Amino acid sequence: MMLRTLFRTAFVAAAIGASLGAGSAQAEVKEVRVSKGFGILYLPLVVMQDQQFLEKRAKEAGLGDIKVTWLMLDGGNVINDAMMAGTLDFAGTGAPGFITLWAKAKGIPNVEVVGVSGMSSVSLWLMSNKPELKSLKDFTGTDKIALPGIKTSLAAVVLQMIAAKEFGPENYAKMDPMTVSLPHPEALAALIGGKTEIKAHFTSPPFQYLEAKAAGVHRVLNSVDYLGNLTLDVTFAPKKFVDANPKMTQAFIDAMDDSNALIAKDKKLAAEIFARSSKVKVDAAEVQEMIEDKDARFTTTPEGVMQFAEFMHKAGSIKLKPAKWSDMFVPQLVSRPGS
Repeated sequence: MMLRTLFRTAFVAAAIGASLGAGSAQAEVKEVRVSKGFGILYLPLVVMQDQQFLEKRAKEAGLGDIKVTWLMLDGGNVINDAMMAGTLDFAGTGAPGFITLWAKAKGIPNVEVVGVSGMSSVSLWLMSNKPELKSLKDFTGTDKIALPGIKTSLAAVVLQMIAAKEFGPENYAKMDPMTVSLPHPEALAALIGGKTEIKAHFTSPPFQYLEAKAAGVHRVLNSVDYLGNLTLDVTFAPKKFVDANPKMTQAFIDAMDDSNALIAKDKKLAAEIFARSSKVKVDAAEVQEMIEDKDARFTTTPEGVMQFAEFMHKAGSIKLKPAKWSDMFVPQLVSRPGS
């Protein structure tokens, strides 16, 4: 309902904008607003902000001195609402959330969104405090699984994809009734405390590493074992913004490449940047351990996003399926070996 209201609002704004701006030529923006979230998945954006890579790339592109405003937004709905309201230019988010919005807004002028880059891939671990739970087949209706949002969050969609592998495509939603919405920090406390109905937590770094070190908690599964390495988080933007600001969009892609190159070359420095930028106290050495995990990848080129799109289309989550991965992203990425 909220999304439909935002679409109607955007249509009205678009009509007014078109009438006022018809025939005028505007220079590219001098200020951009970028959102990031919590956790290791957002490391490339954390590095980009710390090293001011976007400012440097924009200047090299002839855009002069620009202002970059960073926002901390967590949760797909919050990010999508900000994007639709026109208060955000670039956003980092989970791939399923982006694909949902891309499919819903495709072809709608001034509401359409487009992917700007891939960003990160890590393994998601299903952790449990109940010794009997050693695989998905061991769960009963009373064994509750905590994740950030039921059915639609990144973790929820990945769990559905794993269930489809485990129980067959028609049973992809088999685990849904056992899931409950809980923010990662609260889920961690519940799992380690062991005094609630929460018997498992499907989570990402750093929470899974903290839980793995807790007494009585074990790992049930690793998402990479079922799905391989998929780009879990991407960046996207309003299509009207990237169309009107091609140099700034390219500067953002170049800055993302710079961030990922730094992470690949100097993981110790990347870990130190994350640790000092984090609002939650975290040890740089522990962050470095997470970055050095064989399943942690940071790349501008989207990898495996079509797996999400194909699954979500079969599950009925999206009505429009892209023919290829590049249909969802800016033309600047077309020559890259994405998937």
